[in-house]
Amino acid sequence: MKKWIIVAAVAFVIVVLGVFYVGGLNRIVRMDEQISGDWAEIESQLKRRNDLIPNLVNTAKGYAKHERETFRYIADARSKLAGAKTVNEKIAAAGQLDSALSRLLLVVERYPDLKANQSFQRLMDELAGTENRIAVARNRYNRSVKKFNTYIREVVGSFFAGRRGLDEPKPYYEVEETAKAVPEVKF
Repeated sequence: MKKWIIVAAVAFVIVVLGVFYVGGLNRIVRMDEQISGDWAEIESQLKRRNDLIPNLVNTAKGYAKHERETFRYIADARSKLAGAKTVNEKIAAAGQLDSALSRLLLVVERYPDLKANQSFQRLMDELAGTENRIAVARNRYNRSVKKFNTYIREVVGSFFAGRRGLDEPKPYYEVEETAKAVPEVKF
């Protein structure tokens, strides 16, 4: 009888350890997939913004024909975003596109007729909504990255991350330094 109790206790311990091991492996995979899903949402919103920009630029071109450098900068930034392959490249390209859009908004300020144009206003409203969606998606992504990066640095988490080959920290989607500057408002 004692022998069966020992066998049952050993079997129970093995089952508990097995469940713990499989659960740990599954948790790191779920966290990685959450980051992938959050990044896909950012990419979707970046694509939406990228699709809106040509319409916005074309509307502005009619009013601001001599602002070629700004329009060229926007086109270059869009091309870099479209050609980016890695998450880090896409984050950098999105930052350049943010900078290009800021330049466009400065151009728009010089043309009151353009600001009053209904098509332009509609496009600006859509762009503002998209920028809000990007901000929400970026925050969600960064929370997932923080959770993942913290977990893989913990003792137990690093063990499971190493077993799944997911032991590299994920990059945060950080705002560029130029975007952090407070804009100057003149009246």
